[in-house]
Amino acid sequence: MIRHIKTLLLLFCLLHIFSCSNDPDYGQRVTQTTIERIELMPGDPQPYKIINWKEKAVAFDAYLFDFHADLPAGALIWLDHNQRNFPQVTFGLYTALHDVRQGPDNNNGEFHESLNSLAVLLGGSLVGIDKTNQQGYNFVKMIQNYFNSSNGWNIMMNNTTPEVALLGGGYGRDWWYDLFPNVLYYNLCDLYPDVENSEFIQRSIAEQFCKADSILNGNYDYSYFDYAEMKGMVNQIPLQQDAAGGHGYVLYAAYKKFGDERYLTHAKNAIEALNKQQESRFYEILLPMGAYTAARLNAEEGTSYDVTRMLEWIFEGAKNPEGRTGWGVIVDKWGDYDVSGLQGSITDGGGYAFMMNSIKLAMPLVPMVKYEPRFARAIGRWMLNNVNACRLFFPDEIPDEHQWLPGMQEFTRSLIAYEGLRYADDYQKPELEGVHPVAIGDGPKWHPDNPVESMFSVYSTAPVGILGAMVETTNVERILKLDCNVTDFYAKKPFPCYLIYNPHTEQKKIVYETRGEETDLFDILTKSYLAKSVNKSSTITLPADEAVLVMELPSGTKIRKEGDRLLAGDKIVSFQ
Repeated sequence: MIRHIKTLLLLFCLLHIFSCSNDPDYGQRVTQTTIERIELMPGDPQPYKIINWKEKAVAFDAYLFDFHADLPAGALIWLDHNQRNFPQVTFGLYTALHDVRQGPDNNNGEFHESLNSLAVLLGGSLVGIDKTNQQGYNFVKMIQNYFNSSNGWNIMMNNTTPEVALLGGGYGRDWWYDLFPNVLYYNLCDLYPDVENSEFIQRSIAEQFCKADSILNGNYDYSYFDYAEMKGMVNQIPLQQDAAGGHGYVLYAAYKKFGDERYLTHAKNAIEALNKQQESRFYEILLPMGAYTAARLNAEEGTSYDVTRMLEWIFEGAKNPEGRTGWGVIVDKWGDYDVSGLQGSITDGGGYAFMMNSIKLAMPLVPMVKYEPRFARAIGRWMLNNVNACRLFFPDEIPDEHQWLPGMQEFTRSLIAYEGLRYADDYQKPELEGVHPVAIGDGPKWHPDNPVESMFSVYSTAPVGILGAMVETTNVERILKLDCNVTDFYAKKPFPCYLIYNPHTEQKKIVYETRGEETDLFDILTKSYLAKSVNKSSTITLPADEAVLVMELPSGTKIRKEGDRLLAGDKIVSFQ
C-alpha cells in the first residue's frame, strides 16, 4: 500500500513538473547576431552613472517654454509674427544660447530651425507633456509654419523659407537638413493625429516623396533634391545616398497612416536603393531610419533587406573617400572616460561625438529589435554605453577641467548641454592642452559676435525626452530597462515591450516592475515565460551577457504559433 502511495505521489510530481515546464512549443530560441564594433564596447563603462533622464527632460522642457524664465541665461523662446506659409503666429527657439542672429529682436525674429523645435516638441510629448495645450499655445499647430509651400517644395523644411535660411549664413542645400524635418514631423503627428491641417501636410509630403523616388529611380547620388523642380542636385556638399533611408521611413509611415499602396511601393523602392549600396554613406541619422524601416518591412511585408549590413555601416562608419568619411559610432576611452556608444566622427581630431546624434540614434534602433530580435543583445550593450556617456555633455556631469566654460553650471542650471565632446580641444585653449575629453560647442564659430555661452546648444539637447521616455534603471547597476514602444511610430503596440541586457559576467536577478494589471512576462528571445500572474513586480533571472525582450501580456493570455509569428488573438506577440 505504501509503495502504491509513493508511486502515485511520484507520478503526481512528474505530471506537475511536466505541466509547469512544458508550455506549448513556441519555436526556437532567437540566435543573437553580433555587431563587431559593439563587441568592442565595455560591459562596465567607467565612470558609470545613469542620470534621471525623465527628470532632466521635464525640467528642460519647462525652462524652454517659459517666456519669462528667470535663469541667468534668460528666456530662450519667442513668438514669430511673420506668418510664413500659414496665416498664424509661430514660435522660435535659440539654436545655441544667445546666437546673435536669433531672438525676437534679430532678423525680424524669423530665423529659427525646425530640427530644433520639432525635436523639442517630440521629446516633451514622449515624457507626457501636452504640446497642443501648453502655456496657452498649441505648439503642434504652430510648428506647421515650417511647411514650405511658398517655394513649391511642399515639405517640412529646417526654416520657414529658404530666404530665412540664408540669414544663418548656411553653406548650401544639404539633403539631410531638408529631409529629416519630415521624419520628425511625421513622428510628432503620430502622437497628435487630430491637429488641424496635419493630414493635409502629411499627404503633401508623401506625394512629394513619391514623385521624388520615382524620378530618382534607385539613384540617390546627389547632395540634395529640389522638390519643386523635382530633380537631384549636386553642390559642394558630399553626396548623400543614405537619404534613401529617410524617404523610405516617411513613405512607410504614410502607408501605415493612409493605407495607400503607392506609398508602400515607393517605401520599398527607397529601401531597396539603400540595400543595394556597396559601402557605408552614413551621416547624421537617415541611414538608421532606413535600417529600422528595412527591419519592419522584413517583418511585416516579407521583404529580405540586409539589416545586418546596414547596422555594420552605422557602427563602423562611412568609409567613402569622396564623402563624409569617418562618421559612425565611437568605441574608445578618452583619458579616464569611456565614450563608447556616442555617435559622431570617429576620425576628426581623434574623435568628435555629438549629443543630438547620439540620442536620436536610439529613436530607430531600440524599437527595431521588436522586428529583428536577433539584435537585442547588441543594441542592449550599445545602449548601456551610449546612455552612460550621453550625460557627459551636461556641464554638471563633467569636471570643470574638462569643459570649455568651467563654472557656468548655474547659467541654465545645467539644463542645456554642450553640443559636442571632443577627444581634444580644437580651439587651442592652453589650459585644455592634453585634456581628454573636452566638452565644447560650435556656436562661437558660427558668427564672430556670438558670445562664449553659444557653446551651450539647445539644438543638441532638444531630443533629451527620447531617453527620458525610453530609459529606466533597475535595482541592479548597469542593467537598464528600455521601452521598445515609445519611438515605434505608426505601429500596432498591443502590449508593453522592454529590452533588458545583463552586461555582467554572471547571471543576475532583477526586480521587474509592471505598469498594468496582473501580467505574464513572455521573453521573445527564448520563446518562454519568465514569470506568470505578476502583480506589480516579480524577480526574474538574467543569464550573463545576454538579453531578454519582455512582452507584458495580460495574465492568462493564450499564445498560438502561426507560421513564424506568435499571436495572442489577432495581436502579434513576436514576428520571429
